[in-house]
Amino acid sequence: MKPLLQLDNLSVVFGQDKHQVYAVNQVSLHIKQGETLGLVGESGSGKSSLGRAILRLIDLRSGRIEFNGTDLAELNARQMRPLRRQMQMIFQDPSLNPRQRAGQMLAEVLNVHGLHTGVARAKRIAELLIRVGLRADHASRFPHEFSGGQKQRLGIARALAVEPRFIVADEPLSALDVSIQAQIVNLLIGLKNDLDLTLLFISHDLDVVEYLCDRVAVMYLGRIMEIAPTATLFTNPAHPYTQALLAAAPIPDPKQIAPQSKLYGELPSPLNLPSGCVFRTRCPRAQASCALQVPPLQNVSHGDQHSVACLFPNIP
Repeated sequence: MKPLLQLDNLSVVFGQDKHQVYAVNQVSLHIKQGETLGLVGESGSGKSSLGRAILRLIDLRSGRIEFNGTDLAELNARQMRPLRRQMQMIFQDPSLNPRQRAGQMLAEVLNVHGLHTGVARAKRIAELLIRVGLRADHASRFPHEFSGGQKQRLGIARALAVEPRFIVADEPLSALDVSIQAQIVNLLIGLKNDLDLTLLFISHDLDVVEYLCDRVAVMYLGRIMEIAPTATLFTNPAHPYTQALLAAAPIPDPKQIAPQSKLYGELPSPLNLPSGCVFRTRCPRAQASCALQVPPLQNVSHGDQHSVACLFPNIP
């Protein structure tokens, strides 16, 4: 079965001439129907840019975005419009209009896409609010009357309003308390299962990614360093950058010994990336050959489930 989403050599560049920054650099990956792919990496690694590029919210420099058999990179704004219903985004900050009631916000989304009218629209709004754990009478409330968790639920309802197949969730938990984060994670799991959604979940919280995602992709300075099933990535990481990320994650049990792996040096400037492997200046296993070529993302297992971009990977 073909994946729902296939990216081939996708690049996004900001700036001009000598001040160009490759926010996304030759990224290739796929997401299967019904799958949740986690995307992790340090701040500035390009995670959010990749998510926005997939939805064509920012311009591409090159590459293909094939969604359900259609190359989105070849479409103009008018041609993209029908596909907007199938692809939505949940933002870190829902950015709710303070002058609009919750019901008005959802009605606006339905109106833009020509969905439901009259009594049917009011019924659909009530259904959406209940679906995300709010009450139907919350439709009359303004944003300042909601808590942070309720605002994020409303943002999720807004994304669900047009019945999408694919959702990019960009750090949807980072502004919430831990107890509320757990509620939102369980809500996303329930919605995924009930509605057969496909998710790209962007986060820096490795514990949440491990709990929520089927596979995980690791980004560093615009490139994918490693992709693997969640259990494989967390137990047998092959790339030294992935190992360092996992080693830096806090361990709740004080008796448990933290893995010994660390990053060397400073993060390079995106305006002056290292030659060859972009991670080599901080890599404990770097050799002279790492400066000569960009390591391709290649399989390190018998199947195609575990891939790593490293000339000297740690293969279990």
